[in-house]
Amino acid sequence: MEIKRVGIIMNGVTGRMGTNQHLARSITAIINQGGIRVSNDLTIMPDPILTGRRDHALKMLAEKYGNEARGESYKYTTDLQGALDGKFGDYEIFFDASGTLHRAGFIEMAVKAGKAIYCEKPTAVETKEAVRLAKLVETAGLKNGVVQDKLWLPGFRKIKMLKELGFFGKILSVKGDFGYWVFSGMDYDQPAQRPSWNYRAEDGGGMMIDMFCHWRYVIDHVFGPVKSLVAYGAIDLDERRAEDGTPYKCTADDSAYAMFVLEDGTMVQFNSSWCTRVRRDDLLTVQVDGVNGSAVAGLREVKTQSAANTPKPVWNPDIPQPIDLFACWEDVPNNIEYDNAFKIQWEMFIRHVVLGESWSYSLMEGAKGVQLAELGMQSWKERKWVDVPELI
Repeated sequence: MEIKRVGIIMNGVTGRMGTNQHLARSITAIINQGGIRVSNDLTIMPDPILTGRRDHALKMLAEKYGNEARGESYKYTTDLQGALDGKFGDYEIFFDASGTLHRAGFIEMAVKAGKAIYCEKPTAVETKEAVRLAKLVETAGLKNGVVQDKLWLPGFRKIKMLKELGFFGKILSVKGDFGYWVFSGMDYDQPAQRPSWNYRAEDGGGMMIDMFCHWRYVIDHVFGPVKSLVAYGAIDLDERRAEDGTPYKCTADDSAYAMFVLEDGTMVQFNSSWCTRVRRDDLLTVQVDGVNGSAVAGLREVKTQSAANTPKPVWNPDIPQPIDLFACWEDVPNNIEYDNAFKIQWEMFIRHVVLGESWSYSLMEGAKGVQLAELGMQSWKERKWVDVPELI
């Protein structure tokens, strides 16, 4: 059997998402499983080199995950340009998980080096810049992609399956509720569980620029194109404490509420907040109501209620609710094994680069998410509905 090596420059993976989802649960997991088996005659094997600014952090990650995967440290360097120039070997793919405001410079470097480009979202904080980067890569004729991981979560995969099977009939509405309480670090000796830059607009933070990018690709790929929206954001907490214990002023929205009307008239709502205490099935729940049935999805599990199983409530606040409303729902079974969502998309992108297989999640698709976030902020500022134009 041929084992085809594919070199991957992994930039900025010392951050939480870069380490956990991309390095540990995707690339290292792919190596641990023996690579990507294409056929009896071919396996594709990732070969990463870690790049970033902090040598000691890179060394720690390279040794930990390299030894786990193949018994020796991954390569690492603070010399990104050298890695792009081939100083440390041949690397075909450039991946970036750095801060959003640094993304453009790294993508431009990778374009000059002629690398296939895969990166985290958002690709920018302004639509104009996101489109510029997408066109820059496309003009150079380079294969490219942006992370759109939630499409491969078990919950959304099951919702898409139910939709394709006709379970819902005509879909009337979609209601999403996302978030949890992120500690400010100011009280009760509870450290914050998210990076401080997330709450500073000047550093690229904000709920809309973060989560509306997710909601755009989820809505587009699962339910249909967005026609218009109205949104409202809030800076709920004025002050938080940074990683070094220093208080800082919050300048980015940490809650965002939106209604999206799709081209077919379906109403989609998403509430997103880092200042909410969870009393629901999961950190993200999405309810889909259709004429023939409804479903409620968490990250992994989905419950359904068909028209035939819908109870007949009667409004009477003077007595305890006689119907066990939770008992009227059925679980969608886990008939297959669901792999990590980030890993699934990584395998698809690697196959796209190496084998030329089809791919729909380009930087231009990522720019649509930035557009939705920017339009959400416009709606919030102007207090009105706004239409979603086609990107050109």
